[in-house]
Amino acid sequence: NEKKYLQKAIKEGFISSTGPLVEKFEKKFAKRVKRKFAISVSNGTAALQLAFESLNIKKKAEVILPSFTIISCILPVIRCGAVPILVDSDPISWNMDVNQIEKKITSKTKAIIAPHIYGLPIDMDPLLKIAKKYNLRVIEDAAEVLGLKYKNKDCGSFGDVSTFSFYANKHITTGEGGMIVTDNKKIAEKCRSLRNICFNKERRFLHHDLGWNYRFTNLQSAVGLAQLEKLNFFIRKKRKIGNFYNKELSEIN
Repeated sequence: NEKKYLQKAIKEGFISSTGPLVEKFEKKFAKRVKRKFAISVSNGTAALQLAFESLNIKKKAEVILPSFTIISCILPVIRCGAVPILVDSDPISWNMDVNQIEKKITSKTKAIIAPHIYGLPIDMDPLLKIAKKYNLRVIEDAAEVLGLKYKNKDCGSFGDVSTFSFYANKHITTGEGGMIVTDNKKIAEKCRSLRNICFNKERRFLHHDLGWNYRFTNLQSAVGLAQLEKLNFFIRKKRKIGNFYNKELSEIN
């Protein structure tokens, strides 16, 4: 199917970020993770950067995140001059220990970055309860849990804004690529603008903000659409591999 979609894109002449398959992939992806809006970007790190910027977190604000995760989670915090507050991880799941979050909160805390690690969902219920209690924004990094559920709800549907990666080791891949999802129209519009160097809708070369060129291409969308159709198969395969490792390594302490 990848070949079929790619041939269609090349035949129609849409190869860059302007093309019908980009929008089609975004809509199908949003539907798959039960979100209103999806914004495709060049990679998962870019997704985290724009997700963070969309929340307007200011310099010197404090942002809580786990000590064990990819550097992509902390980069936007440092870049904007905010202060990362690290929380230790649970040695069983490798995810952030949500029981340690509340004691790290101060009057300066504005957000929590919550990545799901290695296909195991973070315990979202207590995390969201804390976020609501202290009026904190939640960025959910769902790069490694596409298609998985937490308490029968799709991973990637929990944060004010959530992000995914389509790197080669993820559940679906487009080589490089990422996605931002949200139910908030303002956040979605800001991410779309930031992704496309903040071109103005009315006067294209009049820029009111500093954006990035993090666009996703029609060719990548072609591969993404085909991959998305096979997501359930990929998850079954990964679980089979995981069970094999668990069985073969079960006698090792």
